Amino acid sequence: MLITLKTERLSLRPLNINDLYSTHAYASDPMNTKYMIHLPNDTLEETKSFLSTVSSEWEKENPDFYEFAITLDNIHIGAISIYLNKSHSEGELGWILHKDFWGNGYATEAAFAIKDFSANKLCVEKLVAHCDSQNVDSYRLMKRIGMILECDDGVRYNKNAKESTKELIYSLTIGH
Repeated sequence: MLITLKTERLSLRPLNINDLYSTHAYASDPMNTKYMIHLPNDTLEETKSFLSTVSSEWEKENPDFYEFAITLDNIHIGAISIYLNKSHSEGELGWILHKDFWGNGYATEAAFAIKDFSANKLCVEKLVAHCDSQNVDSYRLMKRIGMILECDDGVRYNKNAKESTKELIYSLTIGH
């Protein structure tokens, strides 16, 4: 299943193995991945393995998750995803944008597109998103797309952090 979503400035298309070097550029950057649980990737092989898994998922008739490359003028600048629960009634949003493109509203624009895709094409009833409490830009994005704070007493262990931090969970019921 190959899906492309268009926004005013962006195109969201299936992330795949051809995106190896552009993905690794942001996925291996400690500044870009400061608040991430599973990143940064230490090697190109880690990024390749992830992209291989993503590519395989896109080939399924009913994927359990969707990883989209965010492209601006055909330049891969980040990724946005929705991971579905077992019944596909709930989806967890996630995103990463290369730091050279921060501050332009691209992540928010992509998130609105995934929100619409989730509600209208996947028939998801609820969206959730997690972030480090220090990741102000992430939770502001969650609020912009209509999510509300559900829990602020979680704990997370970011890959490059020396100690745990507080995790925030935002959600949005979109129902049907």
